[in-house]
Amino acid sequence: MIAHSSSHPLSSTSPPQEMEEALKHYFGYDSFRPGQRQVIDAFLGDRDTLTIMPTGGGKSLCFQLPALLKSGVMVVVSPLIALMQDQVEALQNAGISATFLNSSLSLDELRTRERDLAAGQIQLVYVAPEKLMRDTFQFFLDGIHRRVGLSGFAIDEAHCVSEWGHDFRPEYRQLRHLRQRYPDVPMMALTATATERVRYDITQQLDLRDPLIHVASFNRANLYYEVRPKQRQSYAELLQVVRKAKGSSGIIYCLSRRRVDELTLRLRHDGISVLPYHAGLPDKERSHNQTRFVRDDVQVMVATVAFGMGINKPDVRFVVHYDLPKNLEAYYQESGRAGRDGESAQCILFFGYGDIRTVDFLIEQQSDPDQQRIGRQQLRQVVDYAEGIDCRRTIQLGYFGEHFDGNCGNCDNCLHPKPFEDWTIEAQKFLSCVARCQERFGMTHIIDVLRGSKNKRVLQNGHDKLSTYGIGKDHTAEQWRSLGRSLLHQKLVDETTDGFPVLKLNALSWEILRKQRTVSIAVPKELKISGESATPKARLEAEQLFERLRSLRKNLADEQSVAPYMVFSDSSMRVMAQQKPTTLEAFGSISGVGKRKLERYGQSFVEEIRMYCDELGIEVQGPAPDINSLPTAKPLMGATHVETLELHQQGLAPFQIAEQRKLSLRTVIDHLAALLEDGREVALDELVDAERQPPIIEAIENVGDVSLRNIREYLNEAYDYDEIKLVRGLWRSQQSAS
Repeated sequence: MIAHSSSHPLSSTSPPQEMEEALKHYFGYDSFRPGQRQVIDAFLGDRDTLTIMPTGGGKSLCFQLPALLKSGVMVVVSPLIALMQDQVEALQNAGISATFLNSSLSLDELRTRERDLAAGQIQLVYVAPEKLMRDTFQFFLDGIHRRVGLSGFAIDEAHCVSEWGHDFRPEYRQLRHLRQRYPDVPMMALTATATERVRYDITQQLDLRDPLIHVASFNRANLYYEVRPKQRQSYAELLQVVRKAKGSSGIIYCLSRRRVDELTLRLRHDGISVLPYHAGLPDKERSHNQTRFVRDDVQVMVATVAFGMGINKPDVRFVVHYDLPKNLEAYYQESGRAGRDGESAQCILFFGYGDIRTVDFLIEQQSDPDQQRIGRQQLRQVVDYAEGIDCRRTIQLGYFGEHFDGNCGNCDNCLHPKPFEDWTIEAQKFLSCVARCQERFGMTHIIDVLRGSKNKRVLQNGHDKLSTYGIGKDHTAEQWRSLGRSLLHQKLVDETTDGFPVLKLNALSWEILRKQRTVSIAVPKELKISGESATPKARLEAEQLFERLRSLRKNLADEQSVAPYMVFSDSSMRVMAQQKPTTLEAFGSISGVGKRKLERYGQSFVEEIRMYCDELGIEVQGPAPDINSLPTAKPLMGATHVETLELHQQGLAPFQIAEQRKLSLRTVIDHLAALLEDGREVALDELVDAERQPPIIEAIENVGDVSLRNIREYLNEAYDYDEIKLVRGLWRSQQSAS
């Protein structure tokens, strides 16, 4: 163990004038931001610190300035190559001797930088945790410690050390060995996001000694937060956001590399200057793309949420999450890349229920059951945020343990508020049920008891005998869930955060139960106690579904080379959109749907309506249509199919074919599925990953090939309809050939 202490030019802390002079000289600031001076003073006095500041709050300065005022080398641990390069370049431009050591360097470059470190010519060195903990590097660092000294360790993105954080990395836990190896060297942990549980975990895992813990406000007042429903026209809305920014920089986050690449190409086709950024790109290309974005050579970067950007660009004016983030910490940090210069910026989240299944599928891939449990609780918190009707800041800041009164005036819920109603009596029923269930159950169970459910868990626990059993039958499950969310967001009830979300009463809960406090919640019309019909919402839903049915009708008409009105009239489809028939029997009762059209088009239209209801969370009546008795004739091939085939064989992706032919993407997918079924030369592996095909085939062989919905449900909805449709086409071709 090395116990040599580095010498410092200052006995404890730097004189105020010297700190102010260095701040102005190197960074150009006249004064410190709130909290910075306190953290720097402690670190200059060799005290461990834990610093939680929001993105753009000035975390980096907390270790960069001490590195200039203390002798020796400051070792900065960073998980992202991109972030290292960005910060080092900024420091070098400010005349500060900084460097990084990572896999992007050639052997000669690496040796040169190590020589400079050994010679005492470097004040800050950035390294990844994996490299830092290698034995060979530790021996090298021992030599630096003896000859030059170590001024401190700065652990950036320290939330990575905690399994309760949003980006847990096991290699971060090895960093606690730094304390044993260099006991005299102070350590600073820094992150933009950490709940109270994560903060405790950081101090324990890094073995921080009596640390100064500074937690700044998480409120980014300059950011506008909005959640929009994810639907067919979402891309058009996204394009409008980008164009409205008039060339200002923006980031669009997606869940998958494939979505990143497709969205990048679509935006580029629509005249947007854009580049992709994800872990599947070569290091050089990824680095080059980031540099071009930071330097304003391009307007937009499309990136995966899992990989992260790690950029230091202050003038990002919008951040759009085109897919659902995995948890609130990740969303806060990713959206927080907007407006780091303090100027106004907007953060938009497109929320679709299909994304929930995608995230849940990703969670399912984790081998650790505890991680799966934690991941699902975090996913539910994101959904609660997206569906929440309270001030977005109240929900966000409450997640981090910070109280906010609401009415921020800079989020969609505050700028377009729902009417508030007194739900005190309902809140008393809800909280009384929590108490009578002995504070041992989560929200779903409480709602089941209130609504008089006879499910197995309620009966096994004897909760059908409670006085609160069935007292909430007059409200829907969603009404009770909306109340429960609002109680959580307002801190009127607590919930455990160990992956098993259990409701717990607190002091405010008892005030409500004792009639010492009233409860008002924002209530959208469809949740009103009075039972008023949600006419505007219903009209909007009907209009959206009508547009989807029009698109489907056009696809079917194109395939048969007939006019769309010959499939169904507009008047018939408007009735479909209003009534939303989800069984063949109900669909057949619509005016204009005869037996022939029911047989020919019924399956396609009913599945489209069920998909739409599923996406919006609209309760579907009746089972999926049993159409096994209906004829499944081989699709008719026409000139339109041949043209699609030729473009596919030229190497064009489906969305490129759709753009070139002025067709919908769905039409192109239907063409390719029909071509596969007809035995044409379609490269299925280019359309559906090879490893995803066998499970679909297995599902088809188990539930039949007629109902796409049945196939998808068998697959736990982890596959989209396009994938199933294409694989089914090949399967049918193989069956007919045999």
